[in-house]
Amino acid sequence: MPASAALDSLTQACGEKLGAVRWKNDRRVYVPVAPAHVREAVGHLVGRGGRLATIAGVDTRNGVELLYFVMFPQEQRIITVRTMVQKPLPQMASLAGDLPAANWAEREIQDLLGVTFTDHPDPRRLIMADAWPEGTYPYRRDFDMGPYLRPYEPKADRPPAGQGPKAGSDQEGGRSV
Repeated sequence: MPASAALDSLTQACGEKLGAVRWKNDRRVYVPVAPAHVREAVGHLVGRGGRLATIAGVDTRNGVELLYFVMFPQEQRIITVRTMVQKPLPQMASLAGDLPAANWAEREIQDLLGVTFTDHPDPRRLIMADAWPEGTYPYRRDFDMGPYLRPYEPKADRPPAGQGPKAGSDQEGGRSV
């Protein structure tokens, strides 16, 4: 089914559950959905020929925005289902049980932004080390990088910036071509 027909079908099936559909251009459309209806909306699009390409998370002042990118490759069109989950303890129903493509993306968002995906089939950490402190999410706006930064120390065997040999110069033993 073409993306435009899938979007029309979604609008008819879930009309009151959707926010205002916004076309960014002829190949990108955004569909805002309440968190409780994301599974239904994404499932509807996938059931009509779309493929879940990935999921992205963005920490905003109001919560964590989740974007589910459903692609329709035959038309080179992407329908993005958008939702917002509230901080400080954002939760979202997992799609990984129904859509294996959601597995790693949800685990990544869990590690980096702290969104808990309920009923996820494999909620282990994916990116952060097991020793990483609980409740510390490096992609959150309130993340304090101070304890994780080391002061810059230039290496002794490197000349200061702008004072070393230039690439391709005779100084390196090679000839400019």
